[in-house]
Amino acid sequence: MRVLFVFGISALFLCCKPSDSAPQTPRPLPSDSGGGSPVSTIIYPDTPVTVADDRMDELSGIAVSVTNPGVVYVHNDSGDSSRFFALSPFAVTKGTFYFNGDRGLKPLGVRDCEDMTVAPGPSGDSYVYIGDIGDNDAVRKYITIYRIKEPVIPAVNSGVSLTAEHLTLHYPDGARDAETLMADPVDKLLYIVSKREDSVIIYSTPLLFRAGDTVVLTRQAKIFFAGPGQFKWITGGSIAHDGSQVLLKNYAQVFYWKRNEGVPIWKTMQSSPTILPYTLEPQGEAIGFTVDGKGYYTISEGKHPILYHYLLP
Repeated sequence: MRVLFVFGISALFLCCKPSDSAPQTPRPLPSDSGGGSPVSTIIYPDTPVTVADDRMDELSGIAVSVTNPGVVYVHNDSGDSSRFFALSPFAVTKGTFYFNGDRGLKPLGVRDCEDMTVAPGPSGDSYVYIGDIGDNDAVRKYITIYRIKEPVIPAVNSGVSLTAEHLTLHYPDGARDAETLMADPVDKLLYIVSKREDSVIIYSTPLLFRAGDTVVLTRQAKIFFAGPGQFKWITGGSIAHDGSQVLLKNYAQVFYWKRNEGVPIWKTMQSSPTILPYTLEPQGEAIGFTVDGKGYYTISEGKHPILYHYLLP
């Protein structure tokens, strides 16, 4: 969402109080790709790092690669074309990936990509899912999810073209703005959570969709978050790669749920969350679990954003 978002100091402390904890000091963690691949050691920086690449100035989505250990995918929102980037844990650009968007949306190919996730696809391989789901004025007749097989990271940072399959979605109850796309590998569902409401709405659709299909989302539940105005808007979320944990965030806090076996994600999020450590960002809209589920990343919109890595308490 490309808007002017200004935090006043007094507003910060009147809203939901952020955690007093700074990002926990990262350390090397084992990362299991989940697909039978060997366990790799990922080295994280001792302190949060800054993205130097000027192209990444409106980052709204983040997801961690399963097939490329340590790689973090990110993308900009409205105003950018159909592309995403690969970063190292040290925020070094490793690749730029272009995909075929909507030919009718010239010249960019997308309207407003707001979130991304990594999950299994129809072949059993790992895919990147990108949600062109932003709709500030709630007027879009349809939204789109793009499914792209996880790329090979080039030896030298360069532009790579990838093939995307798309799913067209309609809301069952009218157009809405949303900035959260998550994938549940257990129930094989994609989740979208609305943004600009006192009680946000959780929607779902099958993860293993047929390319080119048009589907009506299933409305699952409403959940309420306290807080004034824009601070309560849900701006991002993530489901752990084994489906056992869930994260949502707004501009002030990170919410966490541990899933009980057999309980759907939408029902899990109806219970009271745990508040996790979070350093306030200028316009923090992106969050994603690490592959091992022991930590999470956040990043903000704005030029030269900071890539934060946290360990779960």
